[in-house]
Amino acid sequence: MGRPQRAAQGGLIYHALNRSNAKMPIFEKDGDYEAFEQVLEEAVARTQTRLLAYCVLRTHWHLVVWPREDGELSRFTGWLTLTHTQRWHAHRHSTGTGHVYQGRFKSFPVQDDNHFYTV
Repeated sequence: MGRPQRAAQGGLIYHALNRSNAKMPIFEKDGDYEAFEQVLEEAVARTQTRLLAYCVLRTHWHLVVWPREDGELSRFTGWLTLTHTQRWHAHRHSTGTGHVYQGRFKSFPVQDDNHFYTV
């Protein structure tokens, strides 16, 4: 039995992020960033989630997203993280050798305009 989805109300803007396992660099070359952006583009196309902004650093990423339906944030980020992990391992021929991310994504509702511009 899987974990229950996080309570994430649709129609709100969220700051979502995930970090690599053990601070391992997962984005080292331009191709690593481009591959993640491709997966991100596919994730947006699969759902009605609106991607407002994103930032990808060597060991983690930040997204500002606006899911339209309840539970969509979990589906969106779950697919994004799983697909990126699978492709990351396949590209490095390291499938089955360990975790890429330290755990599930974290998310925080954006409270107001100030918070939005800070994120």
